[in-house]
Amino acid sequence: MKRQNQSSVVEFILLGFSNFPELQEQLLGVFLAVYLVTLMGNAIIIVIIALEQTLHVPMYLFLQNLSVVDMSFSAVIMPEMLVVLTREKTSISFVSCFAQMYFILFFGGTECFLLGAMAYDRFAAICHPLSYPMIMNKRVFMKLVMFSWVSGIMVATVQTTWVFSFPFCGPNVINHLFCETPPVLELACADTFLFEIYAFTGTILIVMVPFVLILLSYIRILFAILRMPSATGRQKAFSTCASHLTSVTLFYGTASMTYLQPKSGYSPETKKLMSLSYSLLTPLLNPLIYSFRNSEMKRALMKLWRRRVDIHAF
Repeated sequence: MKRQNQSSVVEFILLGFSNFPELQEQLLGVFLAVYLVTLMGNAIIIVIIALEQTLHVPMYLFLQNLSVVDMSFSAVIMPEMLVVLTREKTSISFVSCFAQMYFILFFGGTECFLLGAMAYDRFAAICHPLSYPMIMNKRVFMKLVMFSWVSGIMVATVQTTWVFSFPFCGPNVINHLFCETPPVLELACADTFLFEIYAFTGTILIVMVPFVLILLSYIRILFAILRMPSATGRQKAFSTCASHLTSVTLFYGTASMTYLQPKSGYSPETKKLMSLSYSLLTPLLNPLIYSFRNSEMKRALMKLWRRRVDIHAF
């Protein structure tokens, strides 16, 4: 947070897409629609899994946690981004910028670990179906979920505190859509070399290691699918795996490109697009990819809908 003897900056200016004023109105409509769909889709998943007892198994409880993370991630980023798109320049206080960066790192870090845990769950279920109840029992599930959330807190606390311990003496213009580490770090009036080493190492451990483990899990899963006797079953399983991997690659790929080198040579517009890929598209696509293509989720949704219709009928 701001220290009077170090930083003369008391607020930051977010530029957003002010270089393209003719696009801002259209982008505002698109981003608002995406935000509302993201909130609604993830909220539906949370409610369905909470109310339907048959879905109280690790696979769906992991999905419920992922939906909480995605909905929270969007709520931290999107309202401020929508405000930015309505103005040429938007000011954000030092403390608000600190808070936004903290929660972006918190929910982003938690999602990294959650996706890894979900891949391990699917690997255990498909490759070791007979021993799956013992491998993924309630205790193991709780440990994986708690580890994901606690790791997110630790990542956010260390990185945000370190970034805002640097002095900021001007300029105070952030050429970005929200307070993310790389564009804020560019404004620091100090040598950030040690932090960049930490950021590189941390991104390898937090983003790349889970991503590699997910890929290895899905390779094992694909080999298991190839041994399936049913061609229809193989096709359905391949489709599911491909969609999961698409979402995972989009999230981990763009996040690693953003955080591996906080002061990379990408243009500001390129950095904005990469940030939008994992902050806007991933929370939107995850409900569609992981849940609404799932037959059990569809049945549970229809069951709850019929129950609601019956109640109103009386």
